[in-house]
Amino acid sequence: MSNAVRTVESVWNYPRPPALERVPYNLKVVWQPPPQSGAVAVTIADSDHAWAVKETSHPPTYYFPPQDVRLKFLRESRARHTMCEWKGIAHYWDLVPPEKVLNGTSADQLEPIVRARVWSYPSPTPLARDLKEHLCFYPSPQTDPNTVGTWECFADGEKVKPQEGDFYGGWVTSWISGGKKGMKGGDAKDYAGI
Repeated sequence: MSNAVRTVESVWNYPRPPALERVPYNLKVVWQPPPQSGAVAVTIADSDHAWAVKETSHPPTYYFPPQDVRLKFLRESRARHTMCEWKGIAHYWDLVPPEKVLNGTSADQLEPIVRARVWSYPSPTPLARDLKEHLCFYPSPQTDPNTVGTWECFADGEKVKPQEGDFYGGWVTSWISGGKKGMKGGDAKDYAGI
């Protein structure tokens, strides 16, 4: 974690339509295999060049450049596509077991262990053109860490908390304060020590 002192940001001060901002700190997504597997943790994404999308009432979502994501662990999902009025049509990605890919198995030959918890915009709207092909991770894969494994997301070395609910993918950190839509209300202190 850096020694940077962060100013607390209220999601109610974010603009609508949303703003795209370069992230001035490191972002990371680390796969934690189930404890009994004997496999080691694997970094899936690690970037110092990501974008944040900041929209009124939502914690930031973070978009990793494709070169900062280990794409060999992902494959396009057939699960769904969604539409964002600001960014366009989102395509989703599945995660296959990283330890099996590292042992030489092609992702195309593996069953996904996490479905549709990563998304991207192959053809974004003009407002979101800088996000083209960048990948965004839900802060929780919604898997059982004891049987399947899980991933953990970090912003500037701090483990993030998932935004409440399953629709939005906001990353809650100690420097984000909340509102009622999109995330549970409260002050940044409510999220300290995550």
